[in-house]
Amino acid sequence: MTKKKKSTEKHDHDLFENPEAIAEQFSRTEQFIEKNKTAVSIAAGIILVVIVGYLFGTYYLQGQNNNAQRDMFQAVYYFEADSLGKALNGDGNNFGFLDIISEYDMTEAANLANYYAGATYLKLGDYENAVRYLDAFSASDYVVQARAYALSGDAQMELGNYKEAAVLYEKAADYNSNKQFSPSYLTKAAIANEEAGDLNAAIDNYQTIVDEYYDALEYQESVKHLARLQGLSN
Repeated sequence: MTKKKKSTEKHDHDLFENPEAIAEQFSRTEQFIEKNKTAVSIAAGIILVVIVGYLFGTYYLQGQNNNAQRDMFQAVYYFEADSLGKALNGDGNNFGFLDIISEYDMTEAANLANYYAGATYLKLGDYENAVRYLDAFSASDYVVQARAYALSGDAQMELGNYKEAAVLYEKAADYNSNKQFSPSYLTKAAIANEEAGDLNAAIDNYQTIVDEYYDALEYQESVKHLARLQGLSN
């Protein structure tokens, strides 16, 4: 058994130890390329196009994103100053959030503009557009993404879609759950579930606060509402 293993290992390394084996391998490769010259050329061309396209696309998107961030600066200023119409549509000289979304599609800045546009529509009382733009936003930042879910929940509450609102509040609470924000979102979820007539779901929301966030500001109110709902459900 041992001799056979050594023989096999030696054979495996023949290509590296034997110059004739290397020459033979190169010869076979050259013959294959010669016989399949057209196919090899096409394959190499496709690979080159993909690589160049990827590099160009990455460079182009980075440039577009930088331009979009610069152009969005004034819109953010208007948003924070509650000049909501200018924040959305611009002022004639500077882009608004809707312009950023349209002109710089596929950039991170346009993605962030969706968040701001949704929040702006929410302030304006246009709840359907608020949901539309907030749902188009996606981020890995747990604070901002959770906030987007919660704002969308606020819009659904205003539309009377209580169950949809509860689902969004629960998503906000569960998205990298933490003691700073999750109890507040769970409280909103409980209110929405109660409005939807789902007392058991509301109880679960309050119970989570009581069990997992005993040092939160919402704790005492959650204890009170939990007892109230448990009494109603019995």
